[in-house]
Amino acid sequence: MTALSAIRQPQAVPEPAQELNGILHLLTCGSVDDGKSTLIGRLLWDASDLYDDQRETLKKSGRTAGGTAHPDFSLLVDGLVAEREQGITIDIAWRYFDTDTRRFVIIDSPGHEQYTRNMASGASHADVAIMLVDARHGVKRQTRRHAGILDIVGVKRVILAVNKMDLVDWSQEKFRAIEADFRELTLRFGFRDAIAIPVSAVGGDNVARRSEHMPWYTGPHLLEHLERLPARDITPAGPFRLPVQFVLRDGLDFRGLARTVSSGRVCVGDRVMDALSGKSAHVLRIATMGRDLEFAQQGQAVALQLDTDIDVARGAVLSCPQTQPAVASHIEGRLVWLWETPFDPRAGYLLRTATDLAPISSIKIKSLLDLETLAAKPAQGASVNDIALVGITLGRPVAVDAFAALPGTGAFLIVDATTGASVAGGGVSSAANGSAADAASTFRLTREMLEKGICRDLGSGENDRHEFRRRANEAALLLRAAGVDVKLEL
Repeated sequence: MTALSAIRQPQAVPEPAQELNGILHLLTCGSVDDGKSTLIGRLLWDASDLYDDQRETLKKSGRTAGGTAHPDFSLLVDGLVAEREQGITIDIAWRYFDTDTRRFVIIDSPGHEQYTRNMASGASHADVAIMLVDARHGVKRQTRRHAGILDIVGVKRVILAVNKMDLVDWSQEKFRAIEADFRELTLRFGFRDAIAIPVSAVGGDNVARRSEHMPWYTGPHLLEHLERLPARDITPAGPFRLPVQFVLRDGLDFRGLARTVSSGRVCVGDRVMDALSGKSAHVLRIATMGRDLEFAQQGQAVALQLDTDIDVARGAVLSCPQTQPAVASHIEGRLVWLWETPFDPRAGYLLRTATDLAPISSIKIKSLLDLETLAAKPAQGASVNDIALVGITLGRPVAVDAFAALPGTGAFLIVDATTGASVAGGGVSSAANGSAADAASTFRLTREMLEKGICRDLGSGENDRHEFRRRANEAALLLRAAGVDVKLEL
């Protein structure tokens, strides 16, 4: 998924001074007071090239870590005044540092349940997650919740850092018991690369150097393991997908369908299809900043000019005709409820995919993840931070893929139609067009009805097309609020 809630944008990443072995986006997560900010601060202190004045300022701050003689390393990460005053992380903090072989982008996320949505947002950017637990308390509900969110957003490489080992007398037995609990999480959520490492962030034990206090631990220390992990794979994979975000014009003959290619590769001359309309054309030109390309691949922002001016607008997904996304009016998925207001079956919600926004006719909560047993528990509602399995029926079809196969076109947000707030985020498990029985009991709101009614004053320009869709969505939501199961046919 791209973002599950608004977050502070990261600073521009500086150019590396040398050729590095890939960039690793690293998330830290865990419960309050498990030591996430201290761990990252210690890693920066021991392994990065901090400026001398930063080190001197920290030494002179007068604050120490946990009553020890060590500086309070969390000050290197917690940037908000409220964070420093309360001693907790509230917002996402982004930090960058290089070792001799690798660049790291660190995403330090909050542990408090109130800020779980910020953690979910940070997780959507991560390649690997460090889950922290306090050695005195072990795996908690919030740890299990974070594991479930990592599974939803597709993070499959996880490190369990068992912190504060100094407070349990470096006990091997305590560590092994926590490690066993962690193994249950890895099996439940299918993490493909998982390891538990005993650390003491305050003293730096097993952070960037091996600890002398735990000779019984023979595995890698944290930095050693991180440097071994493969970087994010940017090789174009999967079928071609370009969710259309903008339609660009130059005032002459150019009409470009623009956005970042979310998967695969497309070449000049290839035939592409709009899954929603079923119309196709050949790629005449691939334009990017100041030049044309012969091909475009995953991760590149481009504008495609087609040889035929087919009716494609924001929300469409271009693909190869042989490997199209599903055009679905019903999706099954998993989500995390992010909003303080619980799910209300009578409320109006919208489904936001990569670039589309469609009205939701109904949401059925099928089950919630029990954070004690890690089993699915039948349910009909969801509250803040709940992880749910849902069935969503839409007012009109959208083009989507299964998240496990193509995250770029398989992630979604649920948006409150009144406030515009993103209330939940998740991924598509399966998609279908719905049954004939569903169609028989559904009111069909067609393009012809809208053209003769509330959209009769609109023309055929790009702005009018956007306004047409906006009014159609609004009409569907009003009908839904009045108890009418409606399907948009545009």
